[in-house]
Amino acid sequence: MSRATDVPNRRLLLKGALAAGALAATPTTAEAATPIAAEAAPCPTKAAPFENPLVRNRADPYIHRHSDGFYYFTATAPEYDRIILRRSRTLNGLGTADESVIWTKHPTGVMGAHIWAPEIHRIGGKWYVYFASAPAESVWDIRIWVLENANPDPFKGTWVERGQVRTAWETFSLDATTFTHRGSRYLAWAQHEPGLDNNTGIFLSRMANPWTLTGPQIRLTTPEYDWECVGYKVNEGPSVIARNGRLFMSYSASATDWHYCMGLLTADADADLMDPASWSKSPAPVFTSNDTTKQYGPGHNCFTVAEDGRSDVLVYHARQYKEIVGDPLNDPNRHTRVQKLNWHADGTPDFGIPVADTATDTEVAS
Repeated sequence: MSRATDVPNRRLLLKGALAAGALAATPTTAEAATPIAAEAAPCPTKAAPFENPLVRNRADPYIHRHSDGFYYFTATAPEYDRIILRRSRTLNGLGTADESVIWTKHPTGVMGAHIWAPEIHRIGGKWYVYFASAPAESVWDIRIWVLENANPDPFKGTWVERGQVRTAWETFSLDATTFTHRGSRYLAWAQHEPGLDNNTGIFLSRMANPWTLTGPQIRLTTPEYDWECVGYKVNEGPSVIARNGRLFMSYSASATDWHYCMGLLTADADADLMDPASWSKSPAPVFTSNDTTKQYGPGHNCFTVAEDGRSDVLVYHARQYKEIVGDPLNDPNRHTRVQKLNWHADGTPDFGIPVADTATDTEVAS
């Protein structure tokens, strides 16, 4: 699951990485995104202070603010067996919103294990969920899959299984996200590249439709710095935000314990995104564990906007303690968190540090 998934995966990943040839999809014109501005935009309102953790025991969070005025939330459940959905007109409201199960893993065969890192997107008038899963009989053969729902309300209608996103290799892959730029739709994801001594790098391709890559695919980053290689050599969980004439792609690195952290790639908005040279990589992590605020392993993030329609918001998961007994993947306490994303004077994102938990009435009184 992207970002949250990692550990055993990575342990077994290099054993079974099989190269399966090039993309078979026929190149076609990439589907353009339906701009939010074309629909009725939600009215700006003043946002309340964020309450953290926002949603407990939900890792790899993804929040989509739709033109209907709702925030739609999905994330990895610690049982790794289902895809959940919540919605609220406020970010804080997601913490207490009713949760619906919109899809459950198969009892056998494909999509039968390790349901990880779902993301919900609205594309061409339909809803799509991208997620990672493995066959029930081979639980580390994790791949990227897509669901589709034509109903305007994603809590209704039928979620159709559109199948696996076929990449250049039949290897461990996960954490897919999609975005549009200059009329083209792209998919970014994490995958093990055959022949490389790592677990996962991050790749990019244009899309022919919401479940088909049109190729080629390019590698944007592979673990190379020490902070990307603690426990496991991992780059995963990409997320994109476009601001100030540039595209910024955050990603997560290292094992999913307190060493988990975030890096950043940057490209000029006028550059060819499919040229790896267009992307520069920050040599230091941009978001890390913090002993003062007692937040550990922050990562697998996404971006959204506050109720005012202007303030950028960072969404991520973290634990409230540093030491973990046993495998981090078996620890359920990665909680969804939100905080304001600030910007430096040079137009680059200022992630700051993971904020402390919101004080409860009891804590304030004491």
